[in-house]
Amino acid sequence: MHIVIAGNIGAGKTTLTKLLAQHYKWEPHFENVDDNPYLDDFYRDMKRWSFNLQIFFLRTRFQQIVEIQKSNKTVIQDRSIYEDAYIFAPNLYEMGLMSHRDFENYKELFELISSLVNTPDLLIYLKASVATLVRQIEKRGREYEKNISIEYLKKLNEKYNKWIETYNSSKHIVIDVDHINFIDNKKDFGYILERIDAELYGLF
Repeated sequence: MHIVIAGNIGAGKTTLTKLLAQHYKWEPHFENVDDNPYLDDFYRDMKRWSFNLQIFFLRTRFQQIVEIQKSNKTVIQDRSIYEDAYIFAPNLYEMGLMSHRDFENYKELFELISSLVNTPDLLIYLKASVATLVRQIEKRGREYEKNISIEYLKKLNEKYNKWIETYNSSKHIVIDVDHINFIDNKKDFGYILERIDAELYGLF
């Protein structure tokens, strides 16, 4: 099976991926952040590096999905390929940070790639307010994220919420992380496990 964790920057995707991988003995696949050659440059000059960054993410996520489809293991992936195409790239284009030419090129490449891969068995969306995102971004203290603006996070959140309302490519669960603490509260983490079990295994 292929399970995906979706959500805005700072929503808790990586942490939940680790916890679920440990609980279910799933194989985790993480977003390539530390080895990303464009991320620092992007947050310093978004307009110059937006296309390069999005192509890097598209290529690495496509590579991950190809590996997942070849595997006979159950894999949980930190962020989906859909988020780049339906949220991040359109947001950069609408903010004037990606040219029309680059955006159209990106969309056509995504459409080709998405026609070659299977949809996930389950998508788990972590919904969070901008205040929660900012608090969690500050808590983890990544240097390159200090340049992220509130306006950028707000626009991403708007797109995320519209996207998940119409998402129908696979089974999906929405978890409101404003009101639960799945890291420190075992009861909250148990709630997420119950939701997952119900979707994947029909346990109610």
